[in-house]
Amino acid sequence: MARNRRASRRSGNSTQAAVYVLLICSLLYAVALAWVGFGKQSSFAFDPYVIRQLRLAQFDQFQRWYQRPSVSAPVSVVDIDEASLKAYGQWPWPRTRIADLVQQLHVAGAKVIAFDVLLAEPDRTSPKAMAALWQDPQASVFLKGLSDHDEVLARVLVGKGVVLGTLFSDSGSAAPGTALPVTLPKLPYRVINKGHDDSEQAPTQRLHKFDTAVWPLPVLSDSASGLGAINFVADADSVVRRVPMLMRLREEVIPSLSAEALRVYQGAANLYVSTKGLENRMEAGIQSVRIGQVVVPTDDRGEIWLQYSQDRAAKFISAAQVLDGTVGAEQFKGKIVLVGTSVLGLMDLRYDPWGELMPGVRTHAMALEQMLTRRYLERPSGSSAAEALLLLAGSLIVGLYALRATARRSALLTVVLLLLLWACVAYAYVVEHWLLDAINPTLAIVLSFVLTSAVHHFATERERRWVRQAFSRYVSPNRVAHLMAHPDQLRLGGQRRVCSFVFTDLIGFTALMEKTDPTQVVALLNEYLEGMLVIVFRHEGTLERIMGDAVAVLFSAPVTQPDHCQRALDCALEMHVFATAYAVRLQAQGVPWGHTRIGVHSGEVVVGNFGGKTLFDYRALGDPINTAARLESVNKHLGTQVCVSQAIVDGCPGAPARVVGRLVLKGRSQPLRAYEPLAVINTAQCASVADYAAAMHLLESGDASAALAAFETLAASHPNDPLVTLHLRRLQEGASDDLIVMSEK
Repeated sequence: MARNRRASRRSGNSTQAAVYVLLICSLLYAVALAWVGFGKQSSFAFDPYVIRQLRLAQFDQFQRWYQRPSVSAPVSVVDIDEASLKAYGQWPWPRTRIADLVQQLHVAGAKVIAFDVLLAEPDRTSPKAMAALWQDPQASVFLKGLSDHDEVLARVLVGKGVVLGTLFSDSGSAAPGTALPVTLPKLPYRVINKGHDDSEQAPTQRLHKFDTAVWPLPVLSDSASGLGAINFVADADSVVRRVPMLMRLREEVIPSLSAEALRVYQGAANLYVSTKGLENRMEAGIQSVRIGQVVVPTDDRGEIWLQYSQDRAAKFISAAQVLDGTVGAEQFKGKIVLVGTSVLGLMDLRYDPWGELMPGVRTHAMALEQMLTRRYLERPSGSSAAEALLLLAGSLIVGLYALRATARRSALLTVVLLLLLWACVAYAYVVEHWLLDAINPTLAIVLSFVLTSAVHHFATERERRWVRQAFSRYVSPNRVAHLMAHPDQLRLGGQRRVCSFVFTDLIGFTALMEKTDPTQVVALLNEYLEGMLVIVFRHEGTLERIMGDAVAVLFSAPVTQPDHCQRALDCALEMHVFATAYAVRLQAQGVPWGHTRIGVHSGEVVVGNFGGKTLFDYRALGDPINTAARLESVNKHLGTQVCVSQAIVDGCPGAPARVVGRLVLKGRSQPLRAYEPLAVINTAQCASVADYAAAMHLLESGDASAALAAFETLAASHPNDPLVTLHLRRLQEGASDDLIVMSEK
């Protein structure tokens, strides 16, 4: 009982410890998630790469399932595509052709023209460049009198709302605070950081930062209405999901091409950065960027999430069509026109959530559409805290339930919670245009289910082992194992099966109980039975019952054993060796402990559960059981200690045994041939096997006189051989064969 209580206490302590570990881990994970936030860049950030990529894959899948409907926004894209290059020559085009393109767009009514291409080098086809290349005096004089192509383009740019692109990069070698590597052009705007100065604690410090830049030619930038960065900051898998509104070039804040195009479109002078967390300057982050009348909600790094639209290429117009005048003015009137390229060789292609390449200019176009229509994908305020709370609640609900419920029920609860979680997250995306993280809560819930289910499984297995061990003290271990593997067999009824049986009985035990202290006898009996049962279970026998000092053993049930006869015989012989040694040891101590008689038989019986709904009794019913019991009992009349039937000998080919004779057991009419295993006889006091077999052959053949002479000779030399003495007495009493009719049990 004490051992049982200790096992139960250990199981309870393990479950309690699992609850504490689950609670602590869930709290730590939730706090880490709430601290990091989504998109928050911090030196304390805990956002592993694998989880981050899974989260981005979730958002990509939502993009694929539900794309932004087509909207009417004043944005068009002029594509310098393969058809344009085929019609007007390879890139770079002369600046005069770009001037023609700008002029055509302006005439068509374009309000802003933004170039997603770099115009950073002088035009190599300009007259001055050609004069230097040809080195022909007469041609040089003529060419130098012509207008420079860059100057021609600069004159065209004036007053037409043109935004030129610049490219930032990070050399990785420049030290903070050093001078810019190139002269900063005159910027037509200011970025005003509302509520903060430009100190290291300013929210704009969170912007993507670069230290070098490739600017348009000064003559062009001076004539343009705006300058914007054409950079993208793709994720590790090269997919563009966000577009920055602002970036840092050293300590200067520069708008992106799309943000600058929107500023020029509205005629605004400045851009304003609004921040959150003003009460804690160290934790302040960018909340939005106001461009004219448009307030653009951003993440802490000044980025907006792109929601890809269904019309992925519908608004692209070939530059060749613009130049040859085949496009109607309604395509551009009052719009922001982005000029970019989709040509693979010009290296301005990016990956979208479908894993397909797209022109980089399309990203700027989608960002402008979202800003002009006020349709944004957002991470709402407090979303990280809500996700942390959901993570904590979900993992605790699943974990605590899994510690107590079955695996099937806890798995069902886990699936239901996950389906509910993903349904809510998908609803928030489709209806509210919110980006909510389902990956962290999902991983936490699944991990909680796996860990607590494992704890529950181990605890249950330990309890099952304890129950099995405890139950095995009442029922045969192989019976317990079989029932645990086949619980469906816990029902009333039986089945026919050929089995083998071993019956044992202790000689003189009743008299010993009368003469000796019962407490001492019980202790000795328990030790005796323990040794006998160890042997039974070692041979995988099923203990049918214990009747005081007697033991009944069953083989080939509940588990079928093809070699059940051999198992029964081997078990009986080992039990005989143990019982004999035990008796000799106790007799040497002065305890009158008797020897053990054993009977072994095999036959068809009905095996199963008998009794009623209140109590099961697993046992075998049939005549072979009674026969085995009678064979055990008949040993006292034969003078033997182990008696086995013909069925056992036939089932154990080669088993050495000597025949006892044909026994007609009490209450029976048919004889049963019985044997004594040679392993149990005392060779010093028994006749040789050959001499005994010869005498038995004479007796079995009915030659009574010759058999009598043979047994008289054997008795003279082996007077203590019990079977020789038995048959000699029978012959002397008039027996003529080996048929022995038992008048007693």
